[in-house]
Amino acid sequence: MSAKYYAPTGGHPGQEQLLTDRAVFTDAYAVIPKGTMRDIVTSFLPFWEGTRLWVLSRPLSGFAETFSQYIMEVAPGGGSDKPENDDGAEGVLFIVEGTATLRVNGEVHVMTPGGYAFLPPQCGWTLHNESDEMLRFHWVRKAFEPVEGLPMPEVIVTNEADIAPTVMPDTDGKWATTRFVDPSDLRHDMHVTVVTFEPGAVIPFAETHVMEHGLYVLEGKAVYRLNQDWVEVEAGDYMWLRAFCPQACYAGGPGRFRYLLYKDVNRHMSLRRTF
Repeated sequence: MSAKYYAPTGGHPGQEQLLTDRAVFTDAYAVIPKGTMRDIVTSFLPFWEGTRLWVLSRPLSGFAETFSQYIMEVAPGGGSDKPENDDGAEGVLFIVEGTATLRVNGEVHVMTPGGYAFLPPQCGWTLHNESDEMLRFHWVRKAFEPVEGLPMPEVIVTNEADIAPTVMPDTDGKWATTRFVDPSDLRHDMHVTVVTFEPGAVIPFAETHVMEHGLYVLEGKAVYRLNQDWVEVEAGDYMWLRAFCPQACYAGGPGRFRYLLYKDVNRHMSLRRTF
């Protein structure tokens, strides 16, 4: 089955529409529905031409602590020769629409939907839209946490279509994760994966763990258990889950339920208070 990737296009709802939506913001989780991603809430970045973005999460008291996540929209001819201005930031790109030309370490990579890139700090990458169509992609950023004795991870550029999903045990193939990084590679301090549920599949227990999550629904719909609440989500919605927020879901069908998942991994817990 071919992959589908939802991407927002902006615009504004008509004056005849109700303002009620499914947006929720709590201390434990947030749900940012696709209907909130309108023109009026876009942002812009220095040194990016022909580009706007939706900020889905950012480090903030009572919100995301370890990462930020953007949906970037780059018009034909747009892009940046200086995309990242933080020397300590690592990044992951995931293409959902259009074609990106990524240049890094002297190599040129033409990335299409499903394309994934891991970019370690100070790798000197550039990105442009050299096509005639709009480019939209996710950009996850995190302050890299080096560990003495572990080398810096290398650049990774691949595509979801070229990676066999890892099936969760005892699920008959109904729940699988596409992993772009080897989980045993301790050089990495974050993972961005694609999680797939077949119609009717379920997370059969309330996951409660230290990893913080960002989840962007690429395809389908589901009912998600977040803390003590059940919420409906669909393609284009975004969820932030605080560390230890109980979480589970039922995939609603009729098609697959798929999301792009961020989590922080492989590092000691900081003993310095951050609040």
